[in-house]
Amino acid sequence: MSSGHGSLQRTPLHDWHIAHGAKIVAFAGYEMPVQYTPGVLKEHLWTREKAGLFDVSHMGQAFLKGADHAATAAALERLVPADIAALQPGQQRYTQLLDDTGGILDDLMVTRSARPEHDGKLLLIVNAGCKQADYVHIAARIPAGFELVEATQLALIALQGPGAARVVGALMPQASDLPFMAARFCAFGDTEVHISRSGYTGEDGYEISVPADKVVALWDALASHPDVQPIGLGARDSLRLEAGLCLYGHDIDTTTSPIEAGLAWSIQKRRRLEGGFPGAARIQRELAEGPLRRRVGIRPEGKAPAREGTEIRDKSGALIGTVTSGGFGPSANGPVAMGYVAAAHAKSGTPVDLMVRGKPLAATVVDMPFVPHRYVRKT
Repeated sequence: MSSGHGSLQRTPLHDWHIAHGAKIVAFAGYEMPVQYTPGVLKEHLWTREKAGLFDVSHMGQAFLKGADHAATAAALERLVPADIAALQPGQQRYTQLLDDTGGILDDLMVTRSARPEHDGKLLLIVNAGCKQADYVHIAARIPAGFELVEATQLALIALQGPGAARVVGALMPQASDLPFMAARFCAFGDTEVHISRSGYTGEDGYEISVPADKVVALWDALASHPDVQPIGLGARDSLRLEAGLCLYGHDIDTTTSPIEAGLAWSIQKRRRLEGGFPGAARIQRELAEGPLRRRVGIRPEGKAPAREGTEIRDKSGALIGTVTSGGFGPSANGPVAMGYVAAAHAKSGTPVDLMVRGKPLAATVVDMPFVPHRYVRKT
């Protein structure tokens, strides 16, 4: 990635964004497009209806390498609570990097290569704002004989929405029958790319890792389809919020455990029983007894959104929690929010008040997602 103004970095697609009317903002150390000419609302709805194209090259990509899969999986399982050993070739899994108290240092995707010659090699995709700290943390804690290699030569893009499979399939037919959370290498012309059936919008879609010097050509090929529009960070945020998905640094951080965050589903049975990861005692206790607080969805009444940091109070006026993400949900057709409340108030249907500009705004605790997920789990 090349440098931008001051200390900000630029992705290989920066010039494309500028040429196509993007509004650029600073985000996680990069100059990134927050929206294009249509604006956040239209970009959001386009993604839900057709296919949205996202530049996520600011994310960190790295390879953890060891002698074989069993060894590399065991090394990573010292740091994360997911069952990495059970990953099949070409399978992907979501997990969290934990500190010694069970707090979340970052959330990440882990993929086992589908190729036999890559046995012992795991692809890690981490958040942009955490990647350097993540790499230091991992490198310091893996045993001798393992290697963590930053993949700075790779860019990352995502195509999300109900039209994504048709668009990608026209360029790379091998990707059409990928199930959800699976990955394989595909050919785009004479370029080899690594593509997974995944994303962070709640829609069907793909994330594509591609050599940085080839990403503009692939982006152009995807963007030329009439059902595809480029989408900025603004709509990316509203899409993931409607999908009930956490944003690191907002909905999860070192003060939250995976159980409080509603991410128990990402910890498989063997790891729950055996432990062996940082903060295991706390997480096992919260699994058995329940956490003291829980992440919940919140639907405010009326049209006023509740932003991050808004106090959540019960109907007697007692403080019971805080909003961590909130805004207008274009597909939900109203304001949506998520946050943490004391466990006694976490049941769906519980009435609460949100303190907006010093006044209580009536709201209700609701189940998430706010908009149904449309992942393709089977082909």
